[in-house]
Amino acid sequence: MPTTVLITGASSGFGAACARLYAQKGYALVLLARRLDRLEALKSELSQQCNVFIQALDVTDRNAVSHVLETLPASHQSIDILINNAGLALGIAPAHETDLNDWDTMVNTNITGLMHMTRAILPGMVARNRGHIVNIASIAGSWPYPGGNTYGATKAFVQQFTKGLKADLLGTNIRVTELSPGMAETEFSLVRFNQDQQKADSVYDNATPLSAADIADIIVWVTSVPAHVNINSLEVMPVCQAWGPLAVSRD
Repeated sequence: MPTTVLITGASSGFGAACARLYAQKGYALVLLARRLDRLEALKSELSQQCNVFIQALDVTDRNAVSHVLETLPASHQSIDILINNAGLALGIAPAHETDLNDWDTMVNTNITGLMHMTRAILPGMVARNRGHIVNIASIAGSWPYPGGNTYGATKAFVQQFTKGLKADLLGTNIRVTELSPGMAETEFSLVRFNQDQQKADSVYDNATPLSAADIADIIVWVTSVPAHVNINSLEVMPVCQAWGPLAVSRD
């Protein structure tokens, strides 16, 4: 049986880029996302390289997560690599002005959805005593910025949750990795700014950000190192990005 990789948020960005690289290796793929049309196009693109199963899924729906995993075809039931990639940022308003619906959506997707998927997949990995979970966090989980309040907090959760998983799984052969990208040009900013293309484009003006392919290349490497090696945590920025100075109000 080929190695089987399950990717959430697989319809675009990091998820789709990972699917393309793993397909080149001939791995079996389980690709999950809300946008079925995007998944169908990706499956059509990759099916000649590997065995692809797709399913529309909202990871915040615990019952739907359980149903999808319980009804996977036999060829895709043993998940070897789980990439918890589904996530988003909404808005950049200060905390006292934000839309609470945006906060709820970020918490439900970035935290609750990740927990649902991990809890559903992990028992099978433990039973087989093999597997690798890769959780996509963000530099925002370590380095706050104005307007990143709840988004950064959700990604700090991902970082700490990953450390907790590693502690829980001591004594097994299961590996756990947290990857925190910096500025990367995907649909991330388009989603954050409610499909305002001009605002999204301005984020990357006169800069050379990371690409989805850059992050996918790192994820595939992390999951390809020798079985006794665990990459605990990686923080990745483009060369054009760094930590800012401490802010001082001089009013």
